[in-house]
Amino acid sequence: MNHADFTLGGTFRCGGGQWRCTDIGRRTVIAIRIDSVTVAGTGPERTLTFAEAEAAGCFNGPPYAVVELVFDEDDMEGCTTDEEGPLP
Repeated sequence: MNHADFTLGGTFRCGGGQWRCTDIGRRTVIAIRIDSVTVAGTGPERTLTFAEAEAAGCFNGPPYAVVELVFDEDDMEGCTTDEEGPLP
């Protein structure tokens, strides 16, 4: 994908995961992973599905309860448009 292909709130695929764009910089894109959310705390680490994470409010923000990652120009080359669209 090119920088101009990303839209705020839009979804895309990269590295086997589905991501939601949360911010667009001049040369970077910031996103949160939405298909699988790892939760760590005082108990054992666990992974939430999209539905579980959304119900828990993990995607409400900013600020978000999940890690935002920066995709630079090199990373964008490995991203693809999300043909399947957002998860239910």
